[in-house]
Amino acid sequence: MTTLANIVLVVAVMALVIQRQMRAQRLDTQRRFWLLPLILGALALRDPQLIDHEHTAVSAVLLAFSLVTVLAMGSVWGWTVRLWRAEDGSVWAKGTKATLAAWGGMIFIRVGLFEAGSAMHIHQASSSLLLGLAVMLLVRSLVVNWRVRTMELPQQAAAIG
Repeated sequence: MTTLANIVLVVAVMALVIQRQMRAQRLDTQRRFWLLPLILGALALRDPQLIDHEHTAVSAVLLAFSLVTVLAMGSVWGWTVRLWRAEDGSVWAKGTKATLAAWGGMIFIRVGLFEAGSAMHIHQASSSLLLGLAVMLLVRSLVVNWRVRTMELPQQAAAIG
């Protein structure tokens, strides 16, 4: 994919995800939450320009640091989501102001990393944004699903006892 297409895809996915996160929505823990991150990750990893071949080591370190950062931000994002159980037993989720702050922090950090790479004259492919978004979405979904499973444990124990 071209750089412009990657950027448009990242912005579109981010807008969709943020918009959906700020609305109360019923969670389906059985759905394939890993599918979108897998697709985005596959698209990103196909790009031969993911690592700057003129500065391989520094570029790889910058990419790794970026992925560790979005991994942490995805975890923070997953913990900022408000979860509750409805009367019918379904689990609902809604983003909070802290969720928006997590997104703002992630964008701020990504811009900072891009600027650091630019200062070192490292070519940074837009596919690194796709890969970062994939990692962040996957980690966020894993955290939220784990939180939902831990919510269900007390009720299951009460039903057994």
